[in-house]
Amino acid sequence: QVQLVESGGGSVQAGGSLRLSCVGSGYTYSPYCMGWFRQAPGKEREGVATIDMGGGTNYADSVKGRFTISQDNAKNTLYLQMSSLKPEDIGMYYCAAGWRAGANCRGSAGFGYWGQGTQVTVSS
Repeated sequence: QVQLVESGGGSVQAGGSLRLSCVGSGYTYSPYCMGWFRQAPGKEREGVATIDMGGGTNYADSVKGRFTISQDNAKNTLYLQMSSLKPEDIGMYYCAAGWRAGANCRGSAGFGYWGQGTQVTVSS
């Protein structure tokens, strides 16, 4: 059974940094797509950053230049380094994974497994 467990969320001041981690278990082969999504109160879930099996990355325009997604396949761990955080980055951050070969990792359709989320709060 696939499990994704996020950690690293917290409360920081604007301009601060956080590093989120997502440890996966219950699978043998590395996911084709992995990514971070977030949902702010009263808003729809949105993609933040994704990475495919080949290491190709995609970022939401709002986080380009501030966030970096990376993965350590040996540790089954996905990371999101977040810098220059803004109040608009507030939300629950979810790790996601998908194994559908050839899927478009830019959209949520490529992801079938989700973690429980970790909260990020940024104060101005």
